[in-house]
Amino acid sequence: MKLLRELTKAHGVSGNETAVAEVIKKYMRPLCDEISEDITGNVIAHKKGGGKRIMLAAHMDEVGVIVTYTDKNGFVRFNAVGGLDVRTLPYKRVKFENGTVGVIGCEEKNFAKKAEISALYIDIGAQSAEEAEKRVSVGDTAAFVGDMTVSGDTVISKTLDNRAGCRCLIKAMEILDEKGCDNDIYCAFTVQEEVGLRGAGTAAYGIEPEIALAVDVTDTGDTPECERMAVKLGGGAAVKLYDRSIICHKSVREGLIKIARENDIPYQLEVMTAGGTDAGAIHTSRSGVATGGISIPCRYVHSPSGVASVSDMDACAELIAAFCREI
Repeated sequence: MKLLRELTKAHGVSGNETAVAEVIKKYMRPLCDEISEDITGNVIAHKKGGGKRIMLAAHMDEVGVIVTYTDKNGFVRFNAVGGLDVRTLPYKRVKFENGTVGVIGCEEKNFAKKAEISALYIDIGAQSAEEAEKRVSVGDTAAFVGDMTVSGDTVISKTLDNRAGCRCLIKAMEILDEKGCDNDIYCAFTVQEEVGLRGAGTAAYGIEPEIALAVDVTDTGDTPECERMAVKLGGGAAVKLYDRSIICHKSVREGLIKIARENDIPYQLEVMTAGGTDAGAIHTSRSGVATGGISIPCRYVHSPSGVASVSDMDACAELIAAFCREI
C-alpha cells in the first residue's frame, strides 16, 4: 500500500496535478521505455512493442474547491472543482497546496433553508481579509484532508477517485515488465477528468491508439437504501458496459470478459447511469477508438472517505495486464 498512500497524499485538484505526476513518474520510469508530459500536463509512459497500439488511461486529478474571494472578516469564499455534494461539506477540513488548512463552515440559517455553496466558507483562522490573503489567494485550490487507513482487505481514504486507478495502472505495468508484452503500450495519466474529461482527449489525439481502456472507480450498489446497481465491494474488477459518456465497444468489453474468465480473474459487470470517465473522450478521438473500461468499486466517491477493496484493485491490475498481453 506504500504506492497508494503516496498517491493519495499528493495534492492534485483538477488543473494542479503536478505533485501527483511526480509520484507517478518516479514509479513508472523503470517500467517503460519513454516518459513524457504533454502541454496539458498528461504524463505519457510508453512501453514499446510491435503489436497493437493500446492506450491505458487513468486520471490524476481529484475534486476540490477553488478560492473566489475573501470577505472583510477573513473568511474564504469558494466554488467547487468537480462534482461535490454540497450537503456533505460543512465542517470538513481542506488543505491548500501551500499547506494552509481550513474548515468549511456555513451560514447556518441560509444553509438550513437550502444547501447551496454560496452559504459556505472556509475558516483558516484569519481575522481580516488582509491576514487571509497572506495565506491564500484567489484561484488557489484546496483538497479534502484525510489519512489513508487499511483494515484487512478494506482501504479507506480520500481521493481514491482516481489514485486507485493510477495505482492499478502502475501495478499492471509491473506485471507486464515481469511477463513481457508484444503490444505497443501507452499509459496516459490524465489531467482534468473531473471537470470534463479534458486531458484524455488531447492524450488520445496524440497517441492515436487502436484500442483503449479507461481505468477509474465506480459506484457500488451494496449499501443500505442506495440506488441499486450490480457492482459490489469485493466482487472483483468491474468491466464497464455503459456510462453517460460511452457505450463501450463490443470487441473490448467481450474481450475483457473472455480474458477474465480464461485467467480466473474475478470480475463483475458495470452499468453506471450517472457520470462518465476518460473513455468518453477517448473513443471519439480522431476517427474513433475501440474503447472500454475497467473500474474499481468504491463507496462514497468524491468524499474524504472513499472505501475500496485491495483485492478488487489487484484484480483490476491483473485484468489490465492480461488484456494488454492477450488482446
